[in-house]
This record gives sequence, structure tokens and C-alpha cells, in this order.
Amino acid sequence: MATVLVAVVAAVLVAPAVGKLTRVEHAPKEDGSLTVLAVGDWGRKGQFNQTLVATQMGVIGEQLDVDFILSTGDNFYIDGLTGDNDTAGFKESFTNIYTATSLQKPWYIVLGNHDYTGDALAQQSAAIRAVDSRWTSVNKSFIVDAEGIAEFFLVDTSPFVLRYWNDSKFDWRQVAPRDAYLSNLLTDLGDALSQSNATWKIVVGHHTISSACGHGNTSELVAMLLPLLKANGAHMYLNGHDHCLQRITSIDSPLQLVTSGGGSKAWAGKFKETSDKLEFMYDGQGFLSMRLTAAEASFAFYDVAGAVLHSWKLTKPTSCTKN
Repeated sequence: MATVLVAVVAAVLVAPAVGKLTRVEHAPKEDGSLTVLAVGDWGRKGQFNQTLVATQMGVIGEQLDVDFILSTGDNFYIDGLTGDNDTAGFKESFTNIYTATSLQKPWYIVLGNHDYTGDALAQQSAAIRAVDSRWTSVNKSFIVDAEGIAEFFLVDTSPFVLRYWNDSKFDWRQVAPRDAYLSNLLTDLGDALSQSNATWKIVVGHHTISSACGHGNTSELVAMLLPLLKANGAHMYLNGHDHCLQRITSIDSPLQLVTSGGGSKAWAGKFKETSDKLEFMYDGQGFLSMRLTAAEASFAFYDVAGAVLHSWKLTKPTSCTKN
């Protein structure tokens, strides 16, 4: 447990100005590099190969000396946590699964649609954080600032999806009314992206923007979020939702659209067309690694055996090299 506490102390919460996104500061390594793992759609109490993915995350995490982990949402199936007293469900899908020493680092969290059909506020509660201090969900949208190397803009995407608002299972406390919530979020995100001087600007959400896997594109994000990302120089949009590993390049901007949603149940065998350029797609379980420096960013997808499925590099300002 001492390892957990020391790791999480490195992440410093900075209170936002009114109307601004909360900011968490996470220092890079002394050499200026930052290494991150990303996984999504995982919370199934170890089932559907969740445990196997977690094991390989631990192995790769040790090899790469990861600084933190990003969760792209759908953290607890099928209907999120029942409340901030649902410590058993939290432990069964998180604490008892991701046990490797290398994974005892901060986990920065966005919510997925399945998290919203439970108690959508529970995952930001102090009671849940007290169960496992790695869990860092300080708000539904917030920024992780790695001191100029990178900024990660974690965005709450479920409220964008209009059809969810007709489903009584969704917990819209502190979100409704939808239009005002989305307007404020997009304004704050646009301001933060435009003011950022980070070498790498990575936006993280749950839902797809462009995808060739089963869910396909999310029309609301294409209409409302994508133009903002392009206009403000985001380098990558990272998501879950589709239970696959996928890399897409925008056809009219340098933006990379990356899916890491293979944390447990996968192999859906359903595919969609996308007008963007599909670079790689794997319809199975796994996760993503990234190593960021001032000069370049390196990425790799891994499967449940720890094998590298696909890797690539980005160099500043916009060029991309495939390995």
C-alpha cells in the first residue's frame, strides 16, 4: 500500500477558476518523458479476459515504467456502481484485478454510458477514493497536466448522445439541462485547448468520434466535439466504447482517432464504414501504451498475451511514422 500512496502523491489537484476545468498536475520523469497505459470497457469482475488483460498491463507497465493509467470508461458493468457505498463492486472489478506493482499508480477516469446507468456521482466520491487511492476521478471532465510535455483533456461524452436522454436508467444529476451542460463543457474545453502550450494535446472520452468497429461514429461528437478538436490543435482523441483496438487518421487534419476499449468483453464481429483513414483495427482484447517526449510520441497496442499488435510514432509537429 505504501507504493500506492507514494505514487498518488505525485498527482496534485489544482482548484479551477469558476467555470474552468479542474486541473490535476502530474510531473513527468526526470528525463522529461511520460509513459501511460490506456484501457477501457473493462469492469466485469475479472470475466471476459479482464484478468488476462490486467496481467499483461502489469507486465508491460513494469517494462515501460508507467507513470499513470487512463481509463476510457465503462468502468463497472452492467449498470455502474450502485452508490458510494458499493465498495464490494468497486473492489471486485478494480482493486482486486489490477494488482501488479507497476499499476499502483494514479488511474485517471472518464465515465462511460454503463457508468451512467448506475450512480453516476459515486465514482467521483471521496468514499470510493478512500477504498483505493489510485482512483482519480476528480470530476466528470478535467485536465491532467504533465508540465508541458502533455495535457490530457478528459471529457464527459455520455451527455452528448441524445438517445440516452430518453432512457430513464441514466443518472443525469448535476448534468441536466443538457444544452447548458454541453455548452459550458465545450466552452471550457475550447478555452483550455486554445490556451495550452503542451507539446502533446490528447483528448480522452468514452464514445467514438470515428470508428470502423461495431458502434461506428457518434454523430453528436462528429457535429459538436470534432470541429473544436481540429480548430484547437488536438493531436489525438482517445476513446473506448467500441470493444476493440483501433487507429484512424483524420482525412482532413493531423488528428489521430484511437480506440482502446479492449479491457474485457470483445470479439463482437461487427464492423462499420468510416470516411477517415483506417490504419489498424483489432476486434479483440488488449490495451494501449504511449511514451511522450518533447520530440516524439510512441504508441503500441498489446493483446492478452502481451504481444505488440501495432505500433507507430508521431514527431513534432505533425508527421507520423509507422513501425
